[in-house]
Amino acid sequence: VWAYLTNSELIAQWLMKNDFEPVVGHEFQFRTNPKAEFDFDGVFYCKVLDIDPLKSLSYSWNSGPGDGRITLESVVTWTLVSTEKGTDVTLEHRGFAKEENLSLYNALLQGWEEKLENINKLLTAL
Repeated sequence: VWAYLTNSELIAQWLMKNDFEPVVGHEFQFRTNPKAEFDFDGVFYCKVLDIDPLKSLSYSWNSGPGDGRITLESVVTWTLVSTEKGTDVTLEHRGFAKEENLSLYNALLQGWEEKLENINKLLTAL
């Protein structure tokens, strides 16, 4: 599981194209299609905030319309716990306090459901 959260090529298989490196302080981007209705230029501007190898990973997850403004400032945290049957994975995406981020929150919620299905299929095929 850890490799699919920290290896750029593996992340691209289930999430988005990216230039991620598992180094605290590394700034990277996830790239997808722009969505004007969400004031979104198609790029998530991120920075690795914390890594506890094989246990947790946090990064900022910011976006905007592409004019230099950031209209969403949020944080994604992955937590992994080993169990007898494998690994329990928890995803927390926080930072949607502004009312104008509600529609983007709903879109990301649906998006995360799809992406988590993608990673689950890849991992169960191993």
